[in-house]
Amino acid sequence: MRDAVVTEAGDRIRWAELAGEGPARVYLSGLGATAPAYWAGSAAHPLLAGRRSLLVDMLGFGVSDRPADFDYSLESHADAVAAALRSAGVSGAEVIGHSMGGAVAIVLAARHPELVARLLVVDGNLDALVPTRSSAGSRGIASYAEEEFVHGGGWEAFGRLAGAHWWATIRLCGRRALYRSAVGLTRGSAPVMRELLLGLEIPRTFLWPEENGPFQGAAELEAAGVRMVPVADCGHNIMLDNPDGFARAARDALGVAP
Repeated sequence: MRDAVVTEAGDRIRWAELAGEGPARVYLSGLGATAPAYWAGSAAHPLLAGRRSLLVDMLGFGVSDRPADFDYSLESHADAVAAALRSAGVSGAEVIGHSMGGAVAIVLAARHPELVARLLVVDGNLDALVPTRSSAGSRGIASYAEEEFVHGGGWEAFGRLAGAHWWATIRLCGRRALYRSAVGLTRGSAPVMRELLLGLEIPRTFLWPEENGPFQGAAELEAAGVRMVPVADCGHNIMLDNPDGFARAARDALGVAP
């Protein structure tokens, strides 16, 4: 376990690290997730192993701190991750982000370009969303007022929607951290993540589940140089549902020799 102070108040981000050669590879998980649970198999997969890999828990999630005075916007998450990477001596990294972690990775690359050399977004959020109480995702959390979610039954109600797999890591989160992160994710960055991704000049790849059908705006993203890669036999958690398919797509995206 490694850690770094990332706020003026002394709050720490923590991560698991695998030793290896070459530029660092940074893994960021989605809303309410913990990186080792979602990424250990990928980092150790034969097609991807051998690289220094940091499996980072963002503030509020997993084993990282849960500051009550942090706003948990995408920009603040990205800045905190940047502070952790600088403390770890990381620059020019290959950053892999899933879901909300993909949105944070895009913002990280835009705000701290020296830290990110390649970007792999795994079914990440690109657009602002409308909060909806019935949603079993960030939109459902963001449909509550903060106190209603934290103390007024929203946490428990959402737990019944989330499903056993996601709840296994959500229950480890700070409630305010989860709520504010969901609000920040549904609001999106400014400019929004899709616009930032279009404007980046580093190698970028976007993966999404093939069964979801054509990805909205794929032609514009491809025209801007983003490699758009559908992955078969998976849902939203591509790397868990189809580990080999994900590893092949990631290997190609990151320029790893077969």
